[in-house]
Amino acid sequence: MGGAVVDTGDTGVKAPDGGWGWAVLFGCFIITGFSYAFPKAVSVFFKELIREFGVGYSDTAWISSILLAMLYGSGPICSILVNRFGCRPVMMVGGLFASLGMIMASFATNIIHIYLSTGVITGLGLALNFQPSLIMLNRYFSEKRPLANGLAAAGSPVALCCLSPLGQVLQYQYGWRGGFLILGGILLNCCACGALMRPLTAPKKTSKVEEKETESKPKPKPKLLDFTVFKDRGFLIYTVAAAIMVLGLFVPPVFVVSYAKELGNEDTKSALLLTILGFIDIFARPTCGIIAGLKWVRPRCVYLFSFAMIFNGTTDIIGSLATDYSSLVVFCIFFGISYGMVGALQFEVLMAIVGTEKFSSAIGLVLLVEAIAVLVGPPGAGRLLDATKNYMYVFLLAGCEVVLSALVLAICNMLFIKRKPQQPDPPAKMEMAITETEMEELNKAPKENLDNGGGENEKQAIEQEGTTKPDDKNIEESESIGVDSIEVENASKKMIEPNGVVVEPESSL
Repeated sequence: MGGAVVDTGDTGVKAPDGGWGWAVLFGCFIITGFSYAFPKAVSVFFKELIREFGVGYSDTAWISSILLAMLYGSGPICSILVNRFGCRPVMMVGGLFASLGMIMASFATNIIHIYLSTGVITGLGLALNFQPSLIMLNRYFSEKRPLANGLAAAGSPVALCCLSPLGQVLQYQYGWRGGFLILGGILLNCCACGALMRPLTAPKKTSKVEEKETESKPKPKPKLLDFTVFKDRGFLIYTVAAAIMVLGLFVPPVFVVSYAKELGNEDTKSALLLTILGFIDIFARPTCGIIAGLKWVRPRCVYLFSFAMIFNGTTDIIGSLATDYSSLVVFCIFFGISYGMVGALQFEVLMAIVGTEKFSSAIGLVLLVEAIAVLVGPPGAGRLLDATKNYMYVFLLAGCEVVLSALVLAICNMLFIKRKPQQPDPPAKMEMAITETEMEELNKAPKENLDNGGGENEKQAIEQEGTTKPDDKNIEESESIGVDSIEVENASKKMIEPNGVVVEPESSL
């Protein structure tokens, strides 16, 4: 039987920043589109499900909620599976689960069956694809990683613009059962995207000595879930800020259509707002990725992320004052720009904080925390709307939450994260370290020459040293201070010539 290559994490191979990485980027683009757009695309079939099973809109809304909860909440499970089996097999199995869930849902006889099939099974399958695709993207790109993250994140608005109209066409042509069956077949493309995730392998070493050394060294077993990331202050700050951000980030897209209808606009005209938002989002994410990859911006990527969140939250606060359709259009344009910036930077910042080796565990734990916020944020905003009957307070709350998350990230990063001071190179340390035995040997050498009558030899050595010293400009300053001063001191001592005359080195020369 043939063996499969398992990508167990940090292989020590430099990220190619291209080559097969572009195929990995394409697969990540498709997976990101399915993961984020599919829960919204399924909502097209809700009216048919309400009519079929005699349930309310709140009952059908649980389908999308369970999908998102599985996508975020199963993060630690994905991390364990990736660290154990590698990204490619996990993604291919996840593609089978995603497809199987939709196919099973097409034979459902009550709403509970759809909860279990579409919500749990399909949601788990999408989660098993989404997280490993980001891990592989992090391994294949280093210098161009911000651009790669921006392009991959653009899959979400592109897929939303494609899947929602496709769902409506399938519903009219084949009904909800036929539509679920066809969507299940489309999700099999996740398996093809998983096959693109070829693990990076180190090149074969030609030296037999190096091969024996590597074989003799025991390889450490990879941790299934590395909880040591919680010791990193940067990771803790990011996790807290991300949880606060998610409370309000997804609220405006959920309520903006209802807000427009409340102002007296038609259904089609109100739904056009999401199309505008998505169209702007498509271009905002790659553009932000290009900006984040600039040399003077990338070291400060955390602060660019904070600016994006402040921009998004401020847009929500100003948008709460909208009174007509034109003002909502302007709101959607600016919200699409800020939302795209946040989407392009959120995982790039996490990759920069924890590194490649711990990213597989870090993203799983972050998504688990965000899952709780996702389940609390939109329902909490809905309860606020029921209590106040005013959309202004909903948008104000969402904006304040996002701005608060930006302040937490930026201020805590400035106060608690300090750059490590640059340490001198090991060779410099070795040159500066002069032991006591070396000092004694330098002091004893002139005395031995004096006892053996080697005064003339000593003077010649001093002359040679004096001629060679100016040419040796590459010696460290510390070495010249520690060695040359001793030699000069010994050479300046009075010496006795064989005839008994006491002279000094300078006068004899």
